[in-house]
Amino acid sequence: MEKIVERNMLYDFYGELLTPHQQEIYESIIFQDLSLSEVAEIHGISRQGVHDLVRRCDKLLEGYENKLHLVERFVTLKSSVSELRELTKAYEKSKDDKLFGQIDRLCQTILEEL
Repeated sequence: MEKIVERNMLYDFYGELLTPHQQEIYESIIFQDLSLSEVAEIHGISRQGVHDLVRRCDKLLEGYENKLHLVERFVTLKSSVSELRELTKAYEKSKDDKLFGQIDRLCQTILEEL
């Protein structure tokens, strides 16, 4: 997963677990694309302090994912649903019973993931 997309997804899933101060600084760097110096000036802390906080937040978010695997499960389910959609379209065109069997198995896999 590209680092930017990965950071965004981790923050989407686990950002609320950060403190409000961590959220504010992390969002300034990651989403608003402000420089370390700009964020440091706004918040009255050192540039190094901002850098350390962002790295600490990255580690926290990655740690949550390593324990909970919510992003991984989301990506897997999203892929399965996309595959299901394609199989359904193919079945509508061909009415091939083999495709229906694949659709049924994929539905079962998705239900087990939930």
